[in-house]
Amino acid sequence: MRFTLFKNTFLILLLLGFSCGSGDKGNQIPFSEENTEESEARSSKSEAGSIDKDDTIVMGAEQFDTYSGLLRNKTVGVVANQTSVISAEQQSIHLVDFLVSKKIDLKKVFAPEHGFRGTADAGELIKDGMDVSTGLPIISLYGKNKKPSQQQLSGLEVMIFDIQDVGARFYTYISTLHYVMEACAEAGIPLIIMDRPNPNGHYIDGPILEIQHKSFVGMHPVPVVHGMTIGEYAQMINGQGWLENKKQCEIKVIKMLNYDHQTAYSLPVKPSPNLPNDTAINLYPSLCFFEGTVVSAGRGTNTQFQVFGAPSLPAEFFPYTFTPQANEGAKHPKFKGEQCNGLDLRNTKKMNKLNLEWLIEAYVGYGKKKEFFNDFFTNLAGTTKLQEQIEKGYTYPEIRATWLRDLDAYDAMRKKYLLYK
Repeated sequence: MRFTLFKNTFLILLLLGFSCGSGDKGNQIPFSEENTEESEARSSKSEAGSIDKDDTIVMGAEQFDTYSGLLRNKTVGVVANQTSVISAEQQSIHLVDFLVSKKIDLKKVFAPEHGFRGTADAGELIKDGMDVSTGLPIISLYGKNKKPSQQQLSGLEVMIFDIQDVGARFYTYISTLHYVMEACAEAGIPLIIMDRPNPNGHYIDGPILEIQHKSFVGMHPVPVVHGMTIGEYAQMINGQGWLENKKQCEIKVIKMLNYDHQTAYSLPVKPSPNLPNDTAINLYPSLCFFEGTVVSAGRGTNTQFQVFGAPSLPAEFFPYTFTPQANEGAKHPKFKGEQCNGLDLRNTKKMNKLNLEWLIEAYVGYGKKKEFFNDFFTNLAGTTKLQEQIEKGYTYPEIRATWLRDLDAYDAMRKKYLLYK
């Protein structure tokens, strides 16, 4: 019945379009699943010849024919950063520049942690500004303004979210996604999510966040490695009622082509200054725990999140040395100018689960155990239990065994929202 009504409405509008000639057609396109089915089919057919020959992942943002009808004759805002690039007309181009070239009426750019160009330190205050290339205003979604205000959304009819995630709960882009969805739900603005691969999407692992430890580095009761794309995660936020007062954000996920959760993917652009390569991205979920300790995870070097160390770790057990210095993304690194003893993990095989052995070894080797953890560790872990288990001498297998029941329950819930195998 709904489909028949839609078909009849579409035919009437089509006839009106022919009779009215150059009339405004933008309002004829409601923001709904049905009205992009035909364009998705056309996109699939037009790509069909190349799909048989080429299994290259096609990003959501690269499928302009699929979503252009949702943007035409609309005022548009976009949440983007340096990772919002696409291959278009045989060259790499930023999504903002691409949409402007296609005469989409972009009004505002919203930027997450690290800024629009992605060069700011973790936790650094980002100020509002202007994009030199397009002249568009840039509104920071970090610091005190993590959630777009209704005033900032004023005048917008559609929002786009296109940011590369790395699949870890404490990577703050999914927190920005939450707040953007919440603000859009309050304003009645639909949100188009341009999906991108999750480079750590091939597994789930870690303790589930306990809601009393909610923070910007962990907003939802999910494990450290959540195993979802941004589009899937947005569906889960809606489906689980995690927005304030269980609001629902109207979303449209532009799915990727040629992707599943076992697809290897090498990011063409650094997702943030301290994740410079595939190895760092793969080790990040395990090594980020060191950010909640006295140990350095390599910030201030060119091997960030591929090494760890501290001056007081014993050199006989931690023979690799490095000396942090100020660099892009780490203006004031831990142990700046001091030689650190640690381990070089650059030759580690691809991770399929978290590794806590390195954290436990560093804790055991550190002389002043009461000083090893700081308050930030609980925010990263999402629970007080992990620190307590390490302090009590639990082994990694013993710790991981305490996660398994919760991980099974999470996985069953997660499967309801998956868009890819």
